[in-house]
Amino acid sequence: MFTGIIRAVGRVVALQFMGSMAVLRINGGKLDFAQVSIGDSIAVNGVCLTVTRQENNIFDADVSQETLSRTVLGRLQPGDRVNLEPALTLKDGLGGHLTSGHCDGVGTVAERKPVAGSVGFSIHAPAHLLKYIAEKGSICVDGVSLTVNEVKGNLFKVNIIPHTLEATTLSEYRSGREVNVEVDLLARYLERLLLGDSAVTTPPNLGESLLTRPNVSK
Repeated sequence: MFTGIIRAVGRVVALQFMGSMAVLRINGGKLDFAQVSIGDSIAVNGVCLTVTRQENNIFDADVSQETLSRTVLGRLQPGDRVNLEPALTLKDGLGGHLTSGHCDGVGTVAERKPVAGSVGFSIHAPAHLLKYIAEKGSICVDGVSLTVNEVKGNLFKVNIIPHTLEATTLSEYRSGREVNVEVDLLARYLERLLLGDSAVTTPPNLGESLLTRPNVSK
């Protein structure tokens, strides 16, 4: 589990494809590796990866075919900056919101504009994720915990304060940038709960018809 509070910004050293998967090598920058061991989890741009090799402040992680298909990790280039967060421990504060590092899809920055000293982003979300995104709800964009300010059509809007711009890679983002998106955990499980036993045969579709249907668990 993670919180969406970025601890360091690293840089891609290499991305090597091996058949349908890849090995990602990252320089962790200022990330504290004193407590990092082989097998630990680190979120890279919001994607939970397992450390398979570590030397000084450089670590390797395998990227599966599933992860490559649902995220933009496969498009990373050497030198690209990435947001890093080690896994949450029981002694850590929950400063953002609980995230799993299991990204749901890829969004695209549609607009960037200044907003009273901050920066506002409008992000185009994949159609299948829109039902999980709610105004004033939480969302994770490239590993950063953000509050949804508005949802309009297939766009959601977020506001990035100066500190977040400085501490993450979001300062680099412009229109057309692809980003990893993870919706709120509660939205996913709520849909499954409302479907009940019919989840085995009913395609996920959390809408008005489902919410008003009697005895959804029978």
